[in-house]
Amino acid sequence: GGALVFIMSRATQYFSEAFRKYDDLNESVQENVSAIRVVKAYVREDFEGKKFKKASENVRRLLMRAEMILAWNAPLMQLTVYSCILLISWLGAQLIVSSGATAFTTGDLMSMLSYCMNILMSLMMLSMVFVMITMSMASARRVAEVLDEQSDLTNGEDPVMEVRDGSVKFDHVSFAYKKDGEKALEDIDLDIKSGETIGIIGGTGSAKSTLVNLIARLYDATEGTVRVGGVDVRDYDLDALRHQVAMVLQKNELFSGTIKENLRWGNENATDEEIKDACRLACADEFIQSFPDKYDTYIEQGGANVSGGQKQRLCIARALLKKPKVLILDDSTSAVDTKTDAAIQKSLSTFLPDTTKLIIAQRVSSVQHADRIVVMDDGKIAACGTHDELLKTCDIYREVYESQKEGDSEHE
Repeated sequence: GGALVFIMSRATQYFSEAFRKYDDLNESVQENVSAIRVVKAYVREDFEGKKFKKASENVRRLLMRAEMILAWNAPLMQLTVYSCILLISWLGAQLIVSSGATAFTTGDLMSMLSYCMNILMSLMMLSMVFVMITMSMASARRVAEVLDEQSDLTNGEDPVMEVRDGSVKFDHVSFAYKKDGEKALEDIDLDIKSGETIGIIGGTGSAKSTLVNLIARLYDATEGTVRVGGVDVRDYDLDALRHQVAMVLQKNELFSGTIKENLRWGNENATDEEIKDACRLACADEFIQSFPDKYDTYIEQGGANVSGGQKQRLCIARALLKKPKVLILDDSTSAVDTKTDAAIQKSLSTFLPDTTKLIIAQRVSSVQHADRIVVMDDGKIAACGTHDELLKTCDIYREVYESQKEGDSEHE
């Protein structure tokens, strides 16, 4: 029993460590498969092969250690079984000889050996079950970690089910990704009226995406309040809020299936005409019509058979099908040309007058016709105003505009 407990405790430790190493192995494979073109382009096959070999060797080494410890189970149990049989045979023979086969007979000895064998064999099977439990416990703990994880974002007792309008208000909002960590956003004060078009511009790492993530309550503000339709986002039912706040992220994904099936993620009951209207607004209809199967064209896993710009336009169309009160475009036109970008912006402002539009962009041309432009810098709002106002008052905006203008004139 003591030996079995020792074997189990040591083996469990190795199995737990081995399964953690499996994560590194899977991560290595996933990265290489999804980025195979980059691996080939930079001639990194040998390096990545060695990295994979090292990760798999770590797993093999730990599993070997665990199995070598478990291998002691069978010989130990057999040693116990046959030691017991020898002991019973010797003691029984002594009793038979000393008592002249009166107190203990040969038949009694055979019965005892038979019972003993049955009991010991059962115990041997039980030890094998313990070995299997040892292996499964390590896996079960990992599964339980995921199942028992609780989300920090939960509905209140009596959540609000309807978003009244698309107004958005940031009331002295600060946010940090980790408790007591550095603040990604600091003291954001911004009032957006329903139906307004707001451009958001700023350098890399200026927390533009973080700002809009708070609107759909992908995170909760650390300090202050975010209100949509006049109600604190924490008071809404999460599904109700996210149905009315459509987000087109920087790296939006398409799923394997037809174009229609992908677009119906936005609205599963959308008619074919509604799908076409959304695609026209997103300037996606033109390239869809060029496909032989048009809207029934099959999209490969991850959207591998459409270009970056086509993928972005399909993702915008998918968001438009939700008919949201707030539409957030997080650098979602970066892969389309400026002419198509301008056409998308124009159609959004013309056909969605009541929808609040927040457009994060790197290009000034994407946001210069917005009602107001917010300039972000290091997690703070550096300036807010129209294109003309910011050219006069904001150095950051003026520098970005002039550098892009020079770049455009050089290309012409």
